[in-house]
Amino acid sequence: MQNNSRLTELRHEPPARRRAIAAESFGLETGALDAFSADHGLTVEQADQMVENVVGIFGVPIGLATNFIINGADIVVPMATEEPSVVAAASNAARIARQTGGFHTSSSSPIMQAQIQIVDVSDPDAARLRVLEARDELMDMGNRQDPMLVSLGGGMREIIARVVQTQVGPHVVVHLVVDVLDAMGANTVNTMAEALAPRISQLARGRALLRILTNKADLRFARAWATFDATALGGAQVVTDMVAAAALAHADPYRAATHNKGIMNGITAVALATGNDTRAIEAGAHSHAVGSDGRYTSLSHFEADADGNLTASLELPMAVGTVGGATMAHPAAQAALRLMGVRGAAELGEIIVAVGLAQNVAALRALATEGIQRGHMALHVRKTLSTADQEK
Repeated sequence: MQNNSRLTELRHEPPARRRAIAAESFGLETGALDAFSADHGLTVEQADQMVENVVGIFGVPIGLATNFIINGADIVVPMATEEPSVVAAASNAARIARQTGGFHTSSSSPIMQAQIQIVDVSDPDAARLRVLEARDELMDMGNRQDPMLVSLGGGMREIIARVVQTQVGPHVVVHLVVDVLDAMGANTVNTMAEALAPRISQLARGRALLRILTNKADLRFARAWATFDATALGGAQVVTDMVAAAALAHADPYRAATHNKGIMNGITAVALATGNDTRAIEAGAHSHAVGSDGRYTSLSHFEADADGNLTASLELPMAVGTVGGATMAHPAAQAALRLMGVRGAAELGEIIVAVGLAQNVAALRALATEGIQRGHMALHVRKTLSTADQEK
């Protein structure tokens, strides 16, 4: 059976039928997506094992973004969001991108870093070198903390030592660079940092203070690009105006903040639907938006190609996992991964970035043509009327 993400009939069906259509379209058994329903999703008992002082469950709508082709494969993407028009906008941009082959993605190795802060060091520059001299010893010590990870091909990849000037004097900061494979990696690198901190403080002749990962995951990138036909977007002037709108986001941090928020509308929705740490992803993205000159700028890039079509691209840190944490504990997160046919963290990260780019394209197209409020408010009015009906 050929997967098909078009699913044009979804909008006309009730939620239960939508789940059945999506499952059938992607070769899943009947009921495979029942975890998306209130009756079969996360239970209070399961939630009680996930966080503290549980009193209930806060529901968030999960919609299916359709039309996506990513690296030649049709994919329907679950998105968990409370904001009207987000799912529809991503689906519409994906529909336009289908005409020119969809989204093309790639990613780097799943490298995460932990930092160990050493204070009260009298000779920080020499201390840095003493730590680096012990590189092999420290890497071996780190790998012993997670032999399963090492057996699967992951583990420590490097030790980096820096001297950071602070308002209270210089600190030695040591980075543990770790390949975490299909995990998000926070628990892995934090465990390694805590285990290595006493030895590193001994080498530096100081005192270990912070021992924790950095969410500036600038060694773990996901990338996506796509071409959008000018005619399908609305014509050459629309392409020109979208490029100009993106140029303002690149130049002006006031516009960049809202531009990037639109990207995160898509990214956070998919991350949440798959049980990933949305705050970590957002922190990594926004820290990446600050360039080497210290100026906050846009995450994406818009250009007109030689044929006058729009080319949009996005690259950002993507610390997501498909094993461990809520991804494994939440039944809806497992159903989301099954529906997308995700085989690992790299593939999930690439899907997420493609959705973020689609959301961004849809938002800029709306801004460059009819304005953002027309479609957004139509859905908002529908939601308001529904609420009024419930109160009668």
